[in-house]
Amino acid sequence: MSRKPAAGDARPGRAGPLRLRDMGAFHVGGREIELRGLPPRELLMAEGGQPVRVDPNGHYRVEQMYAQYFLADPAPDRPPILFWHGGGMTGAAWETTPDGRPGWLHYFVRRGWDCYLCDAVERGRSGFARVPEVWPEAPVIQTAEDIYERFRIGQPGEAGQRSSQPYANTRFPVEAFDSLVRQMVPRWTSTDAAVLAGYLALLEKTGPAIVVCHSQAGVFGLRAAHARPDLVRAVVALEPASIPVLESHRPYRVPTLVVMGDNMDTDPRWPRMRARIRGFADAHDPVRLLSLPESGIAGNSHMLMMDRNSLEIADIVHEWLAG
Repeated sequence: MSRKPAAGDARPGRAGPLRLRDMGAFHVGGREIELRGLPPRELLMAEGGQPVRVDPNGHYRVEQMYAQYFLADPAPDRPPILFWHGGGMTGAAWETTPDGRPGWLHYFVRRGWDCYLCDAVERGRSGFARVPEVWPEAPVIQTAEDIYERFRIGQPGEAGQRSSQPYANTRFPVEAFDSLVRQMVPRWTSTDAAVLAGYLALLEKTGPAIVVCHSQAGVFGLRAAHARPDLVRAVVALEPASIPVLESHRPYRVPTLVVMGDNMDTDPRWPRMRARIRGFADAHDPVRLLSLPESGIAGNSHMLMMDRNSLEIADIVHEWLAG
């Protein structure tokens, strides 16, 4: 498998060195809590070491969010792009694709955008809080079979079994599916308020920005745009998992591009989700819905930024943002 762009591919965003004027990382947001009344334990923290008394009572910082920044050289005269990942994933979703091609992070930095990657609250390097003392529920961990079907990589199989049949027109690199599964991490279903607070804290730090969001993060991208149009200049939502119920007294006025893939009619959930998204686009003038199959681009999975034509989709997004 190729790990580099094809030789001689001079199309913007596909080849050449990444030129950065700076890069780094930080945490934002979160809150301090205090726990009391928990029993101490004695644990062996390292092989061959001495037992350590661990007292869980005390102060913790929880619900902070981790972010990385990659600042293009030369400095652009336009807002940065904030990449927000989907459920059960981290910022790695925007980096190298499962089969080793450049991801959207590489593409947009090469096109001269400042870019920020995040691990949302309760994912990856953002860390976790104690269960059940802080977060009352255990996390959800998705099976490989569930990912294969829900992300529309292949036909649904028997209960608890992955179908061996990918969609005939699939654009997802099926041979690298296991590399996608390796990216998946535990997620919670009761932390939405904390997740949104982390994203809003990031926007406060970066200033006005463009939000590119996928799946579950589509809900947070739309909520952030509605709540803080002064900080969200535009939203690109790749297959948002739902449309939030927004306060009706305040109009939605942020330019928004929603991009949808293919093979939705094989799963009973996706047509309902698509109908909700169409209703949102019809109800709000700044929202444009781009159905790839209806525009002649067939076979895209839920993982649009990982599919084999991911950079062609990035071209469409770049042109929409530039316009």
